[in-house]
Amino acid sequence: MDDVSVTQIRSGSDYIESLRDRDLTIYYLGALVDDPVEHPVIRPSINAVAETYDLALRDPELASVISPITGERISRFLHIADSAADLVMQNKMQRRLGQLTGACFQRCVGMDALNSLHSVTFDIDEAHGTTYHQRFREFVAMVQSRGYVIGGAMTDVKGDRGKAPHQQDDSDLFVHISKRSEDGVYIRGAKAHQTGCINSHWMLVMPTLRLTDKDRKFAIIGAVPVDAPGITYIYGRQSCDTRAMEPGDMDSGNARFAGQEAMVIFDDVFIPRDKIFMDGEYEFASTLVERFTCYHRRSYVCKSGVGDVLIGAAAAIADYNGVEKASHIQDKLVEMTHLNETIYSTGIASSYQASKMKSGVYQNDNMIANVCKHHVTRIPYEIGRLAQDLAGGIVATAPSQQDLENPAIGELIRKYLKGRKEIATEDRLRIVRLIENMTLGRNAVGYLTESMHGAGSPQAQRVQIAREMQLEFKKSLARTLAGIAPESAEEIGEDLSDYMAAVFRTVTPEKNE
Repeated sequence: MDDVSVTQIRSGSDYIESLRDRDLTIYYLGALVDDPVEHPVIRPSINAVAETYDLALRDPELASVISPITGERISRFLHIADSAADLVMQNKMQRRLGQLTGACFQRCVGMDALNSLHSVTFDIDEAHGTTYHQRFREFVAMVQSRGYVIGGAMTDVKGDRGKAPHQQDDSDLFVHISKRSEDGVYIRGAKAHQTGCINSHWMLVMPTLRLTDKDRKFAIIGAVPVDAPGITYIYGRQSCDTRAMEPGDMDSGNARFAGQEAMVIFDDVFIPRDKIFMDGEYEFASTLVERFTCYHRRSYVCKSGVGDVLIGAAAAIADYNGVEKASHIQDKLVEMTHLNETIYSTGIASSYQASKMKSGVYQNDNMIANVCKHHVTRIPYEIGRLAQDLAGGIVATAPSQQDLENPAIGELIRKYLKGRKEIATEDRLRIVRLIENMTLGRNAVGYLTESMHGAGSPQAQRVQIAREMQLEFKKSLARTLAGIAPESAEEIGEDLSDYMAAVFRTVTPEKNE
């Protein structure tokens, strides 16, 4: 996969061609997939990734950047953010791609993994005298120069959730080092729910949770080509996915674009030494997870782009039904928009409030990132409910495209399922199918269920929010305004103690004499 003869992938068509003739072991519906590029269920997810390349050609300022590492123009998905502005542009790109695809475009995990590892490898080297950061930079330079898609493999299957990795009856329930050689290590185990893994060129394999000194063999980070020997992919089912195999394109709702998830099984897969970025430094596993989830939780601004599509579909069906001017319809569209912009504003605020790490990469604000993702675990469900409300019961009972094209009953469907006379019945049904696709069907995976569980389920965000609430500082603010002297500098933090003392003296000088 790192053959020096490979030229940079620039367009969507370049990308699609790069996926051909690879030796992948993929199972779908119990059968081996011979050609994933032309498989009717898989191809829409490939199209969604291809759109990330084509957007960079149409709008290079938004979706590409000049790399400080290679000096070349590269995809923003491969860029190491060297300013808060870079993180903001990531968010703007993500929203635009959500608008263009109405689906998961599968590159955010890799982008956030690259940025996380930039600082984590630097910090490991500083603590242990290792050379991971230089290895990592060389890997980044290679993938940038080729224009590859990077997948991030973090979520282990976990087994008994009440036990640590080393306590599991079967070690394979967490990816781990199975053996070593002079040239590298071999890994075994499985990663679940892996977004876009088959559509990637490389995967970054990472720990999924905090580890202890007894979990050293699980403390492995490395890069592997997706077609490495020993990897098996089991393609995940999505609601209504086999509609892509049926005649016509209407019943899919969104026939062109879709997301992708698969289980990845590693059976003694080799990672060469130069592609290993952590090997036993267990104390940095939690650091990686926290930094990755910080990036990735604000990356969920992509859902605001998908939400734009669903709001548009809801407005269109109201128009087609002839009720677009009703006050309660307008009120529901306003509510959907208000909720959608809440997702976007919290995500982009997290990026604006970024800070520079020791390695030089910029890390977004953790508190606001968790607030963003916590909104995402709720808001898309409400937007989806309102879209179904506006669509009506037909969203779950509409006849098929084959019925519509049947000469015996097609005209009956056109007669009895017509809305406004100016609107073709087929167009009305197509919008209904799009709403179904996004709230019940295939792309509901990415818009609803993945919104709930991706980058950590709701309680994970609540834990992080609780850790960063700064209650002592906030109590000190209240005490100051109430005229109660602070008990100690530690109560409010050293960096604010002088300021707070000055404020306190201004408010109640007699108590400080």
